[in-house]
Amino acid sequence: MSDFVPPQDPTLGWASDVAAEMLQRSGLKYISLVPGASYRGLHDSIVNYLGNKDPEMVLCLTEQAAVGIAHGYAKVTGKPMAVALHANIGVMHAAINIFDAFADRMPMVIMGATGPVDAAKRRPWIDWIHTSADQASMVRDYLKWDDQPGSAEAIADSVLRATLMASTAPMGPTYVCLDAALQEEPLDGPVALPDPKHFPVAAPPGPDAASLATSGRRSQEPRARSLFWPAASLATKHDLDPPHSVGRSPRCQSLYGPQSSPPRFPTHTRCTRRMLAPLPEQG
Repeated sequence: MSDFVPPQDPTLGWASDVAAEMLQRSGLKYISLVPGASYRGLHDSIVNYLGNKDPEMVLCLTEQAAVGIAHGYAKVTGKPMAVALHANIGVMHAAINIFDAFADRMPMVIMGATGPVDAAKRRPWIDWIHTSADQASMVRDYLKWDDQPGSAEAIADSVLRATLMASTAPMGPTYVCLDAALQEEPLDGPVALPDPKHFPVAAPPGPDAASLATSGRRSQEPRARSLFWPAASLATKHDLDPPHSVGRSPRCQSLYGPQSSPPRFPTHTRCTRRMLAPLPEQG
């Protein structure tokens, strides 16, 4: 039985508390992590400011597993989960899994950390080898957005923007890198925190209703092959996978017509599951 007693009426006292508060306000329920000294301030705030709730920590053995858990959570719920990665080494460990999430268009909010940006505040050796000038550059090619805030106020904006960017179609992983020294700085006074209710996630872009109706009618014409791939007959003959995705929306998949109309050919959705779509009979 744990002896941990959740804090009662906690108040913002440290810059890391701001990061934890914004994770909670952004609606993130869990944060998977491998404990690391570079984000010890954030770790402390999640426990002693939030009481380890919203987000609740999911302790992992490797950074790959931490990102993989967030990837799976997003596939099931369609919502982002938070991840914490220790310094530069944690980013390197998780790089391939971040790429997998990016390629799968799965949202997640990655909280990274680097050693003290101010060299005068670094401990000998250990802080130096865990500090990078542009840590996100290692994975920026497969991040949707990243930032390294320089103040408590900037942390609040960065965490909220990271969540919004990750959740907006096309979705993907975002990364916020926190200065280890900044996390442990006491707040000089009240910090104005943005209200996520004023920043709703934008609806995904798409064609107008008239174009969808026209495309749906044409997909049912006798000589139509496929709305998304003209060479569907070759796919049937050679059991090939079409190169394009029909998306996760049931509205996109419904354009193929009744699912009981054979023959069928294989295609892929962004869920990386096979979906059998009908090929209209030749007239």
